Amino acid sequence: MDKLTAPPRTVGFWGTALFPVNGMIGAGIFALPAVLAAGVGSFAPWLMLAGGVAFMPLALCYAWLAGRFENSGGPVLYGEAAFGRFVGFQAGWARYASAIVTAAANTSVMVAYLAALFPWMADPVMEAGAIATILAIITWVNLVGMTRAVGALGVMTVIKVVPLVALVVSALFAGNPGIGFAIPEFSKVETVVLLTFYAFMGFEAVTEPAGEMKRPRRDIPLAIVTMVAAVTALYMAVIWAYLAIAPAVPNEDNALAGAALETMGDIGAVAIVVAAAFSIAANNFNGSTTQPRLIYGMAQRGMLPRWFLGVSEKYGTPANAILFTGGASILFGVWEGFAVLAVAGTLIRLVTYGICAAALPTLEFREGRLNPIHLACAIIAIAVSLFVALQVSGQAVTVFLGMVALGTVLYFVAARREPETALPTP
Repeated sequence: MDKLTAPPRTVGFWGTALFPVNGMIGAGIFALPAVLAAGVGSFAPWLMLAGGVAFMPLALCYAWLAGRFENSGGPVLYGEAAFGRFVGFQAGWARYASAIVTAAANTSVMVAYLAALFPWMADPVMEAGAIATILAIITWVNLVGMTRAVGALGVMTVIKVVPLVALVVSALFAGNPGIGFAIPEFSKVETVVLLTFYAFMGFEAVTEPAGEMKRPRRDIPLAIVTMVAAVTALYMAVIWAYLAIAPAVPNEDNALAGAALETMGDIGAVAIVVAAAFSIAANNFNGSTTQPRLIYGMAQRGMLPRWFLGVSEKYGTPANAILFTGGASILFGVWEGFAVLAVAGTLIRLVTYGICAAALPTLEFREGRLNPIHLACAIIAIAVSLFVALQVSGQAVTVFLGMVALGTVLYFVAARREPETALPTP
């Protein structure tokens, strides 16, 4: 039986740090080296560094905001505190809807990777069954406890990172460390610079389960800043390793496996394929852990029915929110038409970024203590997010507007209750 009590705070700093890492590192790190190498050559690692530096102001905005709040909800709380309940609801709804579709897309990609090892998974019926099974397992692990979920996430993180580190080490001994340095023409940089921004998207998931972290106001800001920096360094090292070993591998999707084959043989290539599958799984598991806490936070703010506040007496997890998220993910995962919604995911997230970046100086101005450095970071974050948003397709804009319209309807239907928790006061 479920009860309306808050889940316990069980996650320490290192568990907290797993969320931004796995939010950022998914399938992209296995395909991006070949794409960047083809676009800008030996400048690719430094372009990745530039991307990390450009992304850091947004990460800092989230870090400073996270230092103000200790309940679950992330962008819901930030948007509501600065701009009111309607904006807070839209920030949460957009983020959640995007994440559910992304979970379906990620699992589909994961099964496609596994089909390279198990060809029977390429059959459409078997593929749908595999997607549903994987999502059901993820839901069950999340249901039986946050501590177990964090432990599983830690194991998956090791499985996906160790082969990448081994590839970098192998490049030191079997590759050509002197990859050179050449600044490409700007037109070439422009075609791939957006990819460096996309590589860091997902770090913000760490703010959403804040209510189950022991010291959220300290640990979340520290985890955001350190992990964005660490992921930047990892991307640079992996891209360098690829350039040092096999920059001419023709298949972009499996380019790192081809590089590993050159320096570590068949075992290395298989390890990279397995790491890719686990990387996608960890990214997906990360979202399946954080997103239920997002709608739990929305329910705490009176934006969703009280049913979503149900907590398992046995496991201490927001069981109803977890089961709802798992069920929705499975439905989208087995529905072939989810791709049309996935195209709007990036734009939705960018709008959420803009809301949160603007929330920081708005709150500080209201309190009479506007920080110039915080304001500068917010302006940069909004400008970069707007620039990236202007690059998306017309289809993404159409789908996004439809989801906003649906969210508006849901707001007036669902957001009628008084909040269960209070927003922090300055």
